[in-house]
Amino acid sequence: MILHSNIIGDTGKPFVILHGFLGMGDNWKTLARQFSSEGFQVHLVDQRNHGRSFHSEDFDYELMAEDLKVYLDHHQLQNIILLGHSMGGKTAMRFASLYPELIDKLIVADIAPRYYPIHHDAILEGLSLLDFTVLKSRGEADEALSQYVPDMGTRMFLLKNLYWVEKGQLGLRINLDALKIAVSEVGEALPTHASVLNPTLFLRGDKSEYISETDAPLIKRHFPNSEIKTIADSGHWLHAENPKDFYEAVMFFLQN
Repeated sequence: MILHSNIIGDTGKPFVILHGFLGMGDNWKTLARQFSSEGFQVHLVDQRNHGRSFHSEDFDYELMAEDLKVYLDHHQLQNIILLGHSMGGKTAMRFASLYPELIDKLIVADIAPRYYPIHHDAILEGLSLLDFTVLKSRGEADEALSQYVPDMGTRMFLLKNLYWVEKGQLGLRINLDALKIAVSEVGEALPTHASVLNPTLFLRGDKSEYISETDAPLIKRHFPNSEIKTIADSGHWLHAENPKDFYEAVMFFLQN
C-alpha cells in the first residue's frame, strides 16, 4: 500500500516532510508552500495510521521507514531532502540509516536518536473518550477533550484529526486503537549501530526538552556530519510557533 500525500509543486527537487505523532501532512501546508516557491516539489506524507493513509495493527519505525521506501519507489524519487518532526524525525533517522543513497540532506525537528518514555497517556485517554454518538460539533469535541488536554494549542492540533464520516457523524482519521497499543514504539531509540553520514541538521525549540545539551554527543555519534541549531521562542511545535526562523534555518542549511 502507498502512503497518502499532498504534493505541492509540479517539478523541482523532491522535499519530503514527515509529521509527528497524532499529526498529518496537512499540518505543514503553509511551510510547504514556501519551500515550493523556492523550487522544491514538496511531498506532505501521512504516515501509517495517520491522516488519510492506510490503517494497520503493525506499527514501528522499521515498518514506517519501509513505507517511505515504497512511497519513494512508487513516485520514482531519489536524491531527496527529508525533513521529519518528532515521530516523523525518528522515521527519517531510521530511513536515512537504511537508505542513505536516496537522501541528499536530512533535517530532524525537535527529536534526538535516544529513547523517550511514554508521555501521551492523557491525550490518548481523552481522544478515546470522545463519544461521537453524542458529540456533534468541533466545539463540543474541544470542550470534552479539554478535561484531559488543558492546553488549547495542543487540542487544536489534535482536533485537526476530526472529519465528517458522513452527514452529522464525526470521527477521527487516526487509527486510535492501534496507536494506543503501539504507543511504546513511538519513543524507541535509533538502533545503536545506526550511522548516517549524510549532511544533517537538528533543529530544537529553545523552550522544548526533547533535545537537551546532553544529547549532543549521541547525535554526533550517529550523525557525524550534523549540526544542532536552536529556534528561539518555540517549544516542541517549533515549526508552528516560530515558522519564520524555522524556515530560514532550513533554507540556510539547504543552500550552503
